[in-house]
Amino acid sequence: MIRSTVEGSVTRITISRAERKNAFDAELIRAVTAAAREVERTTRVVVLQSEGDTFCAGADLEWMRGMAGFTLEENRADSRALAEMYRSLYELEMPLVARVQGAAIGGGAGLVAVADIAVASSDASFAFTETRLGILPAVVSPYVVRKVGPARATALFVTGSRIDAKRAHEIGLVERLVEPADLDAAVGRVIEAILAAGPEAVRAAKRLVREVDGREPRDVLDLTIERIAKVRVSEEGQEGMRAFLERREPRW
Repeated sequence: MIRSTVEGSVTRITISRAERKNAFDAELIRAVTAAAREVERTTRVVVLQSEGDTFCAGADLEWMRGMAGFTLEENRADSRALAEMYRSLYELEMPLVARVQGAAIGGGAGLVAVADIAVASSDASFAFTETRLGILPAVVSPYVVRKVGPARATALFVTGSRIDAKRAHEIGLVERLVEPADLDAAVGRVIEAILAAGPEAVRAAKRLVREVDGREPRDVLDLTIERIAKVRVSEEGQEGMRAFLERREPRW
């Protein structure tokens, strides 16, 4: 169901369940969680991708049939496993790039929301359809609200409507939108841009955004001063500044 491959400092986590539209079941959820937790710290970029013409169709129908008779406690345990999967991806130290080639529905759209950078084909589509089934996009909600804001998240959640890739790009669910034939090249360009930057600076920048998000500038003044002061005197910071001044490529 899942393949993890390492190419230099890039780790690719591939959902390989095309015959089921890469839909979730308990086994797949466990596999994605394990793959995320096993990413080596030497990795500088993680790419989340899938096979076939659908990125991820959300919950598998057979799995949903099995859950129909679950008790409250069984539903809590099942929901916790799903929440842990998203958390394991969200807490990766390095950037998470999603390669979205088709429909991303329900929990599949949640995977797009949890990614730091989503690169989507123009024929992709997105929907949080849970309310149409009488349930909620609960465990993905923190990531969706963070990505698109409360007003747009509300509209997506209460209508369950499908949006096209252009609209997903407009509201910030998708960072880059390209023609289908350019999808892999576009993902490659994102990877190259990340690898051109200092490895520790990239991790620190990702962490910094989460530390200052939602806080007043005056409340993070000391934090931001400390962050930049320390990085300037770090080995990587010194190398980067010397390389710039000497008009050469940095050694990282």
